[in-house]
Amino acid sequence: MLFGCFGFKSIADSTNYKCMIQMKNYTGEGAYIAISLLSPKGEYVKTLYVQGDDDEWYSDITEWWKFQGKVRTDIDAITGATVSGGGRSINVIAIDNDKIDAGYKIRFESAVENQEYYKYDVEFELTSASVKSKFEGNGFIRYIRMMPQ
Repeated sequence: MLFGCFGFKSIADSTNYKCMIQMKNYTGEGAYIAISLLSPKGEYVKTLYVQGDDDEWYSDITEWWKFQGKVRTDIDAITGATVSGGGRSINVIAIDNDKIDAGYKIRFESAVENQEYYKYDVEFELTSASVKSKFEGNGFIRYIRMMPQ
């Protein structure tokens, strides 16, 4: 109760989700992937995770970089290695519970050096059902599978 009086969020206000990213088979460098929380109006709210730890290439994820490049929040704690063609990664992302069933979305953008950039590789609305679902990709991502922990 004391925390509520001062406006602090408790840890229970968010839930961790395992997020498995399965890549399509492609040749070339590992893909950089930005996972973002979007408002009901489609505006960037927060960076949830970044696959790719070399910030030299972040600007290749062009739409996300327009947001992240301005806010310059510290994302070191939420970055991991790139994922190569046919590879898979499993990461844990925290999502605030008040964003579920409230019109918010998650967007996965992907880019590979000297290849394409996909703004809408995967995008879906955050609902009680979607956070337990699988989504097909439109670019380098074959599919995303979300699992509450």
